[in-house]
Amino acid sequence: MRLAALLSVFAVALAAQAPVRLAFECAAEEIEAFGLTCGSEEPCAVYLELASADASGNRILLAGNLHTANRTLFSVLLASDDSGLTWTEPHARIRSSALEQISFLDLQTGWISGEVVDPLARDAFFLLTTDGGKTWRRRPVLDDTKAGTISQFHFTSRNTGQLVLDTSQGRTKRSELYETNTGGESWEIKQTSNTLLRLTARPAMQLLGWRVRTDAASGTHGLERGGGRDWERVASFAVHVTDCRP
Repeated sequence: MRLAALLSVFAVALAAQAPVRLAFECAAEEIEAFGLTCGSEEPCAVYLELASADASGNRILLAGNLHTANRTLFSVLLASDDSGLTWTEPHARIRSSALEQISFLDLQTGWISGEVVDPLARDAFFLLTTDGGKTWRRRPVLDDTKAGTISQFHFTSRNTGQLVLDTSQGRTKRSELYETNTGGESWEIKQTSNTLLRLTARPAMQLLGWRVRTDAASGTHGLERGGGRDWERVASFAVHVTDCRP
């Protein structure tokens, strides 16, 4: 089947429709808890950031966060089982956290990397699924608090994988290599370096893939499926979610 025909199976004609706008309510206690200085005249704008996209069979997944101009509020995980027409959140939003990279090994097994951002990145974790992304469970990389983000990860089987934790501070570069034999349930450090380590294993290249592209002119994130020069928009999301006022 030609690429254009494959794309038509997944593409949804949303060009004439309004972009999806995530629901978010700014409760007074949350404005105070996050230390937001929102006023009636100068409200705090809340934005959606989408970091990555992937799919498990017919289920599309998007990972990202909600944030203001200077504060990360909650992680966001979105899922669609109808080619982008409707969206649900299969995992509760995590306070002061962001989700980054999505990777599926097969139709059932997948991982999403994330970290707490409060205000600096720390306490890296994974969301794990073994049912194709219907449900997810959170697992920390380390039991103790540690600054850093997961710059790369790769699984070669349902049990074995590696990650690189970037623990750089300012101009000082530092990273650590970890391995798991428990599918990401627990991790063991294998190497530390004063340079940025890179994993030698790479995910398999696929004919069709997913990506998120931001259109500043329209203020939207576009979810696209395709490959090479052939990409087609499946859904769009408003970058500006709402304004917080006291």
